[in-house]
Amino acid sequence: MKSSETPQTVVELLCEKNFYLEKFYSLNESQLEFIQAHRFEGLETFYRTRDGILDIIRKIDELVDTSYDIPKSLADVDQVMKGQIIECLQIKNNLVAKILEQDLQILSAIESAKSFVIKELAQVRGARKAIGAYKSGPANKRLDEEA
Repeated sequence: MKSSETPQTVVELLCEKNFYLEKFYSLNESQLEFIQAHRFEGLETFYRTRDGILDIIRKIDELVDTSYDIPKSLADVDQVMKGQIIECLQIKNNLVAKILEQDLQILSAIESAKSFVIKELAQVRGARKAIGAYKSGPANKRLDEEA
């Protein structure tokens, strides 16, 4: 362990990481409601904000990796501290599982919307083709023949 760092620093960093994971979860939750309502106007901002939160989480992970060298003996860390670290890690695992579930819902909703738009475009193309055929159909040929 570095002389200026304590296990408490690791617990604080893990708690901070969980805070940002909760923000990420909340952001996903609110955007999922918009996506399910077929409102996609804020999608780019949503993804930029997510990337920003992920960058913060990566930096916290780097701080955890560099701020606390695993002691040679777990006896160097007291039971209370171990319990706090385990609790933080359990909270993180639960949040990550929820976020993964949300991401699947978001991707599914976006795919559904894409499929809907593709079907609509195909219908419009079909209708345009039919209208085009109707406009330049047999009536024009008859008129040309009569002339």
